[in-house]
Amino acid sequence: MDNNAIIIGKITSVNHEKEYVSIEYIHKDKKKTITCKTDDREKTKKPHQYRAGDAVSFQIKGADRGKRIVARDLKFLYNTAIEQLIHKAATDNRFKGYLKWVDDQFFVKEWDTYLFFPLVLSKWEKPPAEKSFNEPVEFKLLHPDKPQKLAAELFTHDYIPEFRKAVQHFKNRMEIEAPVAKVSPYGAYLDLFGDKIQTKIQLPTEELSSLKRGDMLKVIITHLSNTRIVVEKVK
Repeated sequence: MDNNAIIIGKITSVNHEKEYVSIEYIHKDKKKTITCKTDDREKTKKPHQYRAGDAVSFQIKGADRGKRIVARDLKFLYNTAIEQLIHKAATDNRFKGYLKWVDDQFFVKEWDTYLFFPLVLSKWEKPPAEKSFNEPVEFKLLHPDKPQKLAAELFTHDYIPEFRKAVQHFKNRMEIEAPVAKVSPYGAYLDLFGDKIQTKIQLPTEELSSLKRGDMLKVIITHLSNTRIVVEKVK
């Protein structure tokens, strides 16, 4: 086979830990499999997160007699299954899958396509217990407008008690008396309901300069999501 020939194939499996993929392709009407290091790319380009089902192009190296044949110059082309999931997410962003623990990271494996998506957890959320691995879950796709950044978020969350308390205070616009944990030239950091939730508050320069650690401020939560909490001082 010409080492400079561009070959089209499909990724059948991904080994994230060892950073290589297995690619299935056709050569002379015969189905063949070849491997390629996923870090064998131009370092100036943003790496693609390869998944099973990715259509890719590559070239051959090490094709001399006695040498192992491997792929080089791996390039992502498209993934029809991902495109279909993104299209569905535009109208019904609810999917089913299984929790997986791979390379010290949580993933969700979509149960029709077998595609893996990294699971995004709130910093105020308890991670799934080991007994839930391989159990069916419902999730939504995050960043469907950015295929390179696709991730999963569960519909069911196990938040810490302090966050659940923050949710109640936000819904009812209840005041919170919060101690100052740190003061910087750009704002003061407050501990809400203990030291498990910390948020930053913007204050006038003269007021900020007079604050010190341990001072108490009365605030209300004006914005709350599972990634960010915003407060303002009670007037």
